[in-house]
Amino acid sequence: MAGIKSLAKDTAIYGLSSIIGRFLNWCLVPLYTQMFPADEYGVVTYVYSAVALALIVLTYGMETGFFRFANHDRYKDPLEVYSTALISLGVSSTVFVAMILSFIGPVSDALHAGSHHDYIVMMTVAVALDAFTALPFSYLRYAKRPLRFASLRLVNIAVNIGLNLFFILICPWLWECAPGWIAWFYDPDFGIGYIFLANLVSSVMNVVLLVPELKGFRWRFNPALWREMLAYSAPLLVLGVAGIMNQTLGTLLMPWLYADNAEGITAVGIYGANYKIAIVMVMFIQAFRFAYEPFIFAKAKDHGEDRLQSYRDAMRWFVIFGMVIFLGVMYYLDILRHFIAASYFSGLKVVPILMVAELFFGVFFNLSVWYKITDRTVWGMWLSLLGLVVTVGLNVLLVPRYGYIGCAWAALGCYGVMMLASYVVGRRHYPIGYNVPRLMLYFVSGLVFWVVGEVIGMEAHPWTTMAMRTPLLALYVFMVLRIEGVSLRSIIPSRRH
Repeated sequence: MAGIKSLAKDTAIYGLSSIIGRFLNWCLVPLYTQMFPADEYGVVTYVYSAVALALIVLTYGMETGFFRFANHDRYKDPLEVYSTALISLGVSSTVFVAMILSFIGPVSDALHAGSHHDYIVMMTVAVALDAFTALPFSYLRYAKRPLRFASLRLVNIAVNIGLNLFFILICPWLWECAPGWIAWFYDPDFGIGYIFLANLVSSVMNVVLLVPELKGFRWRFNPALWREMLAYSAPLLVLGVAGIMNQTLGTLLMPWLYADNAEGITAVGIYGANYKIAIVMVMFIQAFRFAYEPFIFAKAKDHGEDRLQSYRDAMRWFVIFGMVIFLGVMYYLDILRHFIAASYFSGLKVVPILMVAELFFGVFFNLSVWYKITDRTVWGMWLSLLGLVVTVGLNVLLVPRYGYIGCAWAALGCYGVMMLASYVVGRRHYPIGYNVPRLMLYFVSGLVFWVVGEVIGMEAHPWTTMAMRTPLLALYVFMVLRIEGVSLRSIIPSRRH
């Protein structure tokens, strides 16, 4: 149980930066949806979907590869592994920037940015820098320095948020009151371009803040090690690309699946804004992932039943916290929906679907332990490709008929299939012995609690509804704690005199 407590502590610290950062970025959504129409916000959503895919390609599994080989018995010096991976990422990121700049026109058209080549140039440089700095952040996780990791993330987020507020709120006001003050750098017609500019500046800031992690060791490149890392990480690259395409492909396909391309971009904006409400689940999963990878590779050195029990405990508590988050968001959706403009409310019906889809993805990530510690990463590739087939098939089938809600169902179907397939294959190659009946109990009972909450809210006033749902949420938590044999006294810190 000590390992789970350590995992929980690291998840909480990593989650601090993730949750606060995502929350602050989440708070920008009402600003974006109030200041920009859905078609312009759709361009932002579309570009960032492409950026998410590019970031996976540019890191090509090196983060997980670094954890694996830094803990490998054959390589005694983790800094040699770190240096080799850093040089690899630096070269590939530079080549990426050169290639995009060489074809900036076609790339801008493909991303629906039109003549705004500057949008794409800014995001190209930003994503290249983010890919390079992904490894220093991974090194902080490896070195078990979650506080520095979290503080750097928070500073970066503060810069991004501050610049967004400055360019989108303060500058337009100054333009009306005292245009002479800002005329030398501000263009009111630049619009959503300031979102991308803020991102670029914060990415540059990342590099500056991570300078201490880029010196103090001898830079060296080990070709043999690099080839081994690529061989290990190549399936993870395919896994990552397929995984991120499972998350973003619906968004990228949506304009092409609508009869009217412009209507499709507007749908992307509505879907993307409502996806932000489900971001609470994404935040939890991201925080868990930051802590879980170092945890599983460290545990892989242990032997016996304790190691397997740690994996079981991690899965069980992940599902518990995931369902509590699901119920919390759905029970208080009448408040949370006001984080987007009322003109986007038509998309609220995708929120529960996306929340469950993200939970399934989190379970799939938990299950991935079996192929990561046994060096069967090729299975991660096949499972993600399976999910990609489901994503494409369901989007093509559902989006033309049901619009963006079909995209949400496609995400649920994709992650559900990946989760089930990984569990079935994992039982054969590396049986861990998860308590599936108990996991199903927590999941199904959570859905029942949600349905009861929805029935309560059919006729009542929103505030009355939330007041009645709160005891339901407390009852679910109490039920889970009783089943787990955990008392409230044991989890509430006591004051010692």
